[in-house]
Amino acid sequence: MVKEQIRSTQNGAAEGVRTDLFGKCYAYNRSEAAEAAGVFPFFIPLSSQIGTTAMVDGRSVLMFGSNNYLGLTEDQRVRAAAIESIEKYGTGCTGSRLLNGTLDLHKEMERRLASFLGRDDAAVFTTGFQTNLGVISALVGRHEYAIIDEYTHASIRDGCRLAYGNTLKFRHNDMADLERALKSIPDGRAALIVVDGVYSMEGDLANLPEIVELKRRYGARLLVDDAHAIGVMGENGRGTAEHFGVENEVDLITGTFSKSLASVGGFCVGDAKIIRYVQHIARSFMFAASASPPAVGAAMKALDIVETEPALRRRLWDNAERMRSGLRRLGFDTGHSQTPIIPMVIGPEMAMGLFWYGLFNSGVYTNAVLAPAVPQDGALIRTSCTAAHTTEQIDEALAIIERVGREQSLI
Repeated sequence: MVKEQIRSTQNGAAEGVRTDLFGKCYAYNRSEAAEAAGVFPFFIPLSSQIGTTAMVDGRSVLMFGSNNYLGLTEDQRVRAAAIESIEKYGTGCTGSRLLNGTLDLHKEMERRLASFLGRDDAAVFTTGFQTNLGVISALVGRHEYAIIDEYTHASIRDGCRLAYGNTLKFRHNDMADLERALKSIPDGRAALIVVDGVYSMEGDLANLPEIVELKRRYGARLLVDDAHAIGVMGENGRGTAEHFGVENEVDLITGTFSKSLASVGGFCVGDAKIIRYVQHIARSFMFAASASPPAVGAAMKALDIVETEPALRRRLWDNAERMRSGLRRLGFDTGHSQTPIIPMVIGPEMAMGLFWYGLFNSGVYTNAVLAPAVPQDGALIRTSCTAAHTTEQIDEALAIIERVGREQSLI
């Protein structure tokens, strides 16, 4: 009965009667249409651990769609650290960091992260999304400016929405457009430039050397979200700033435990006074239940491995280059990828969906990406390699990609 009443108001309402808030929900059919066409690529339930393979509906698929860059979600040492943390602290803290939710485990992880990234201090958040949400909204006040790359992550955009300041966008990695935005800021106004170190769909890098130069010239501050770079980029895995040799020029680095650190959580590192301010102002830090003990324990053990086993990173890069060169040799457009994130840019959404479905049916799990995560008519298949993939698995995936691509006249 309720649904019928709602449907009756979707096309308008009698005078003096409000339309129903839920009308748009019942009218929304984009996902149903894709499901009916058999090409719905989201919310697929996996019934096994997610390593180089995964189980879907009783069959094994090659996993080339995760962010498990160093393969540590399957590492027995990481698993044991999570179990040990549960045995010592239980499953959760049932409170915020501000009140009863700070463990010595959180403080130790903050010390370790700050030391690893060469900063004074760190704040550990419950998720990476909450990190950007809290840090940006806390720092960018009234009459101040956040200047963001148009391809930045949704968490950065939402952090800007919650901030009381102004937001300016510049075209992706376009330094002339960044300078235009900086020039437009009135004299006497503070500015924070925010970029992804590694862009999560395209796999390219922020132009940090030139961004740093513009930051200096115009007196701005710089925050780099290195979610996809920690453990991956730089000789020691310290991220994009290490890769470019500009670590001393980046004011704040945010990141997540959910990629190379094989867990769930987020963090910000920087000057101790800035971190203290964030901890006392950022609402997503103050009013969220703290990161669970097993999540922090697992991430800390993963950080140990990042610091002491560089061979994992070398293996990751060997695998990424094998995959990228293979896709390019087949004729796929891999954009400006310079990382283990390697897209195949298809263009039209339906063509991308059919390609994804063909790969999935043939045993290769990838990520289907469409607007607003990428530009309109820029739909792509996102692949990602890990250090755990074997050369045989990569070659098998490439053979399937070639066959399906030829069947669908994409190459």
